[in-house]
Amino acid sequence: MSGMQFGIFSVGDVTTDPTTGHTPTEAERIKAMMTIAKHAEDVGLDVFATGEHHNEPFVPSSPTTMLGYLAAQTSRLILSTSTTLITTNDPVKIAEDYAMLQHLSDGRMDLMLGRGNTSPVYPWFGQDGRNALPLTVENYQLLRELWDNHTVSWEGRFRTPLQSFTSTPRPLDGVAPFVWHGSIRTPQIAELAAYYGDGFFANHIFWPKEHFAKLIGLYRERYEHYGHGRADQAIVGLGGQVFLRKNSQDAVREFRPYFDNAPVYGNGPSLEDFTDMTPLTVGSPQEVIDKTLTFRETFGDYQRQMFLIDHAGLPLATVLEQLDLLGEHVIPVLRRELDALRPADVPGGPTHADRVAARRAAETAAPVDAAPSSTDDAHETPGLVDGALVGGR
Repeated sequence: MSGMQFGIFSVGDVTTDPTTGHTPTEAERIKAMMTIAKHAEDVGLDVFATGEHHNEPFVPSSPTTMLGYLAAQTSRLILSTSTTLITTNDPVKIAEDYAMLQHLSDGRMDLMLGRGNTSPVYPWFGQDGRNALPLTVENYQLLRELWDNHTVSWEGRFRTPLQSFTSTPRPLDGVAPFVWHGSIRTPQIAELAAYYGDGFFANHIFWPKEHFAKLIGLYRERYEHYGHGRADQAIVGLGGQVFLRKNSQDAVREFRPYFDNAPVYGNGPSLEDFTDMTPLTVGSPQEVIDKTLTFRETFGDYQRQMFLIDHAGLPLATVLEQLDLLGEHVIPVLRRELDALRPADVPGGPTHADRVAARRAAETAAPVDAAPSSTDDAHETPGLVDGALVGGR
């Protein structure tokens, strides 16, 4: 069984370095992201994830292209997204693109589905942002159908019907990619993740932990309600932000101009206030360890911890130094501490190998005449009623 997973995610912003005035080209930023991902594997991290954006100043508009390239450049790293836009991507294309990535990476991949944070993206891709939640539910229902069933006939509200369609390639080893559902404010997404027994990712980098404790608590409760396991066995991922130096004074002094000018939270709360309110840790390796260990106290045992380290114009050399510090001084301690605290029957981070083994074990244990079909589901498919996600036993 796998243990706790640690990784980094990138939003892929092209931001001017406030200390030098240098603005990287798009080509430089894209190549830097690849260098960062490969170095993450070198220093012992488990996961690299890229966002999906279709607007400046961000460059990662095609996550599967980037991750396919990385699949050929790495041997151990899990490749993921943060996020894949379930509302504006065609579910058929998601099904095929990520199954292809499964095969190319030998299963070293998963994906996080979300709605993004840029409202104009909806009309850019022919959709209406007012339909965000029903689009999410319908598109994900279709995506699951395409992965879980060889031949799909389907009709919905937002897409042309499918008649006897098979998406190719089929999922590797007959096991679909693991899906995380990312949300920072929407309880219906926690419900959707719980209904399907998927993972729930709370990227709590901008708001206080109390807000996300409620969302994760709801997800855990509903995960158990739908019969996937106990609430404490639900699959949870958390986001975080760090900037490290060997002593905290150097870290604060060096990072402050980047924080103050960051495109997302620059000219807002002070660095000190933001550090108090959110997971951002700017300090020594021990300070990062101490603060990250408190996440378990708030959210319970969880499976994946991701850090944002390459934003706000930080130069590539500095980001690689951050990875060196994480890999040498932080991750080994966090891995040891959090894995020791996790009960034996609470799963670690999801891997393709573990999921294939679990499926084979279930097939071996099931009676021969009890093979399930797509119509044997014990409860109705969830849908939206008056804006709320519903579905239950």
